[in-house]
Amino acid sequence: MFRRRQQIQYKTPAQIVKMRAAGLVVAEVHRAMRDAARPGVSTAELDRIADDVIRSAGAVPSFKGYDIGFGPYPASICSSVNEQIVHAIPSEDAVLAEGDLLSVDVGAIVDGWHGDAAITIEIGSVDSKLTALREACEASMWAGIRAAATAKRLGGISNAIERSIEDNSSFGIVTGFGGHGIGTEMHQDPHILNYGRPGEGPKLRTGMALAIEPMITLGSPDTAELEDGWTIVTDDGSAAAHTEHTIALCEDGIWVLTAPDGGVEHLGELAASAARAE
Repeated sequence: MFRRRQQIQYKTPAQIVKMRAAGLVVAEVHRAMRDAARPGVSTAELDRIADDVIRSAGAVPSFKGYDIGFGPYPASICSSVNEQIVHAIPSEDAVLAEGDLLSVDVGAIVDGWHGDAAITIEIGSVDSKLTALREACEASMWAGIRAAATAKRLGGISNAIERSIEDNSSFGIVTGFGGHGIGTEMHQDPHILNYGRPGEGPKLRTGMALAIEPMITLGSPDTAELEDGWTIVTDDGSAAAHTEHTIALCEDGIWVLTAPDGGVEHLGELAASAARAE
């Protein structure tokens, strides 16, 4: 059996700067989502707001028209509520309610370069278990991002995400989905598992751009796909959280391209000089 050799796209510093422009558009969408997501608002309305933010910035939505075999995706965001893990399609019928947990995934293209990130938002007052779920997902993402600054191979990122979750909780780690390379296409090699051994996978090298993307559940990690061919839900109906940032591996550290501050608050001296200089 032969393994396909991964085709990893390495970016120049100038190309990473272009990706930063796309990342900042994504960050602005997330800010708008946090402001607008509240009880009584439909996910379709959130999609309209996101689309306007993206296009007003002179960018193009990465998701709208994206096709993986089920026909083109019809929206600019994925808006996954409660047991929906990822890829849920915005709808006028999906109206947010007090206590919901909403994950918003969004991508933007600027001058041919993509940015991609996801956040999980608490709608009003939520159960403390949902807050813990969201916080654990965010913490695992940052653990993976920090590992990217020092790990030798991709598995170091995956292992850091896994250890962060297992050391602090008993949440389920979704195994069928994960992060990915990103650049002139939204999804590129390498695929990034949210679990694994630190010595596995391709070597981490300057010029890599990666989307670090953990997804965890309150219950079983098993998933099911809905009839729309897109929406992925937890098999046991438990709630899920999903967080993601696009990062670039620079000569002197990590630049979190979709974080407004470039990742400085969370990374400190591990942040690239370009991020610290902003």
